[in-house]
Amino acid sequence: MTPRESEPQKETVERVMHEFKHGELRSGTSGQKVKNRKQAVAIALSEAGASNQQTPKENEEHPRHTKAKERRGETAKDETEGKAPRRRPSAR
Repeated sequence: MTPRESEPQKETVERVMHEFKHGELRSGTSGQKVKNRKQAVAIALSEAGASNQQTPKENEEHPRHTKAKERRGETAKDETEGKAPRRRPSAR
């Protein structure tokens, strides 16, 4: 972690690493469980907008998306604690 991380960034990193520790962290669109700690750290920094591998513009956008996901209760932590909203079946 960098010493310049803001408090919301630290909270996001903590949440993602908690999900990894409990085997709940899934990667991208494939949805496979993350088993590598280094990959989990990369995901955490990316979601928090603190990655040195992305442009400043991307780093600005990621926390907004992450916080919106947290507000909607779509994180793995929320789903396991039963706080996630129930999804309505699509009308096809």
